[in-house]
Amino acid sequence: MGSEIVRALKGVSFDVAAGEFLTIMGSSGSGKTTLLNTLGCLDKPTEGTYLLDGVDVRNLGRNELAKLRNNKIGFVFQAYNLLPRTSALENVELPLLYNPALNAKERKERAIKCLEAVNLGDRADHTPNQLSGGQQQRVAIARALVNEPVMILADEATGNLDSRSSYSIMALIQELNSQGKTIVFVTHEPDIASFSSRTIMLKDGKVIKDSPNENRKSAKEMLETLPKSEDY
Repeated sequence: MGSEIVRALKGVSFDVAAGEFLTIMGSSGSGKTTLLNTLGCLDKPTEGTYLLDGVDVRNLGRNELAKLRNNKIGFVFQAYNLLPRTSALENVELPLLYNPALNAKERKERAIKCLEAVNLGDRADHTPNQLSGGQQQRVAIARALVNEPVMILADEATGNLDSRSSYSIMALIQELNSQGKTIVFVTHEPDIASFSSRTIMLKDGKVIKDSPNENRKSAKEMLETLPKSEDY
């Protein structure tokens, strides 16, 4: 920033095991976004090593990084990032367009399967403005799943949702995790972090806490305690 060097992350070191559900917490400016961008291969660390599924990310060029991101990582964002005039099915198919091994029929079949996995098989032809916030986020999760990534990265994925929709999304995330999906979920909400198996706390670019969640909660059970709604 001008002549001043700002080190967003300082000596951060941790492992994420296959099949783990990890949350990353910290206040604004703690380094969460930079860490997420590094994990997602959007930024490269200036020092140190990042191994993703055994691949050293620092040694890859731009095209190799793009290919790695598309094949290994599924992104879920706070703002959904869906194409507005495109159906749910076509939004989910989008990452598969970069996979020359699949034809149109295979792309559609895989996208439908992912929509069914998030309980939106009957909404495939709906555009985002015909879906609730919770449903849009489910489409985004289906899109993240469609390339069968080794890791799903979620950035404040419940930040725009009400409590019921948030717990509904977290119940889905827990279900995916129980099926063996590796999840890294950035959040500033302690109740959301309580659904994960482990939490890393960042402060001023450093890891100040890395601990398992002994009293892990069930989002499905919490969802059942809330008043009924048709939002999701």
